[in-house]
Parts: sequence; C-alpha cells; structure tokens
Amino acid sequence: MATYKKRGFKPKNKVEEAQLDEQNSTTAEVFNTLDESASKTEAWVQRNQNYILGVIGAIALGVLGYLGYNEFIQKPKEASAANELFYPQQYFDQALTNEAAKDSLFTLALNGAEGKYGFLDIIEEYSGTKAANLAQYSAGMTYLNLQQYDNAISHLEGFSSDDAVLGAMAKGGIGDAFSQLNQPEEALEYYEKAIAHSANEFTTPRFLYKAGIIAIDLGQKDKAMGFFKRIKDEFSSSQEANGIDALIGLTKN
Repeated sequence: MATYKKRGFKPKNKVEEAQLDEQNSTTAEVFNTLDESASKTEAWVQRNQNYILGVIGAIALGVLGYLGYNEFIQKPKEASAANELFYPQQYFDQALTNEAAKDSLFTLALNGAEGKYGFLDIIEEYSGTKAANLAQYSAGMTYLNLQQYDNAISHLEGFSSDDAVLGAMAKGGIGDAFSQLNQPEEALEYYEKAIAHSANEFTTPRFLYKAGIIAIDLGQKDKAMGFFKRIKDEFSSSQEANGIDALIGLTKN
C-alpha cells in the first residue's frame, strides 16, 4: 500500500529505503512514458500539420460559405420568390369565387400573365425556396380544379409541409385525384394519410367522410364504420356529422 512521504523524508531501515527507491523508479517511469507520448504526439502533429490546417481551413470555409450563401443569396431569393407568389395566388383565389371565369383564372394562376410569374414559373425559377414549395401545392390544387388529375398528383406529391391543415389537404387532394381517376384503393390510401397527418376540426372529418364512402365502395364496411364512428364521436359538430347515423346503419347491413 502506497504511503504519503513528507518532504525531507528519510527511510529508517533498508525495507523503507527499498520501498522508496521502488516508488521513485515507478514515478520516473510514468513521467518518461508521458514524455515519450508527448514527443510522439508532437512529431505526428509536425508531420501532419498541413493536413490538419487544411481540414480546419475547409471547415472554416464551409461555415463561412454557408453563412454567406444564406445571407446574400438564399434570403434575397426567398424574399423575391415570396413577392412573385403573391401575383398568381390572387388569380387562384379569384377562381375559387368566380365560377364563370374559373378555368381562365386558374390558367393565369399556373402560367402567369403581363410579365408576371405563375405557379409553374416560380417552381422552376425559385427551386428550393419556401415559396416554390407553396407553389407546388397551389399548382396541384389548380390542376385538381381543372380536372387534370395526373398533373395534380405530381405537384401535390412534390409539396412537403408539417402544417396541420396544408399537409393534410395536399394528401387529401391526391386522394381526390385518384378517386376521379377511378383508382379507389389509391384514393383510400391517401385519405388515410390525410387523416393520420393531423387531427383538426377542418380536415379530419372531411377526409374521414371521404374515406368512409370509398371504403363502402370497396366493400370494406368494417373500416367504413370506423371512419364514420370517429366523425360521430369526435367531430359531432362538423358538417360531415349530419346524417352520419344513416351511414353507420348502412355499414351494418
């Protein structure tokens, strides 16, 4: 067992003298090992200093490059794209309330006019921006209203969002497109994705109802009942809850 040795300690006998010599030898050996390790580390650093400095420089340049790109390229690009999106979005909103001119307004929203970009231009010219992502959604919904269902699916699949309503509406819109294309299995799949995306008073009862109707058409009455009962139990104040008891009764027959 090692003991603490006071400064000026002198061994009383040969046994203590031998212990002291052994301890001093061990200490010297430890320091020698540390010195050797330090020397090897210094030698390695010297041999590889160009590589090390290169790596540090590359990391620094990468960080500075990212910050510069974000500040001087991406931010202005985002701002410009957002400004451009305002114009076609006006046409889209007008089309939703103007039945007589909706097709021409939807077309203007897609392609632009008077030197202004439409949704398709923004998707191409401002790829990677938030505005381009939103343009994918709006273009998809525009094609859905124009009954161009393949284009609607393509653009809505290109849209990505964690937003509770928009994310669900995009998936539900794909379901609507597949339903119109007479592909009920795919329609039901996307209605279920829309339901799973988020639970809210606006989109959830809407797509529960559509999923239930499709499930009945597919002969999946148990699944349909589950959709309709959720409307009855969780969204009783929704428009879809009107007459829901009759639909539940239909799934029992």
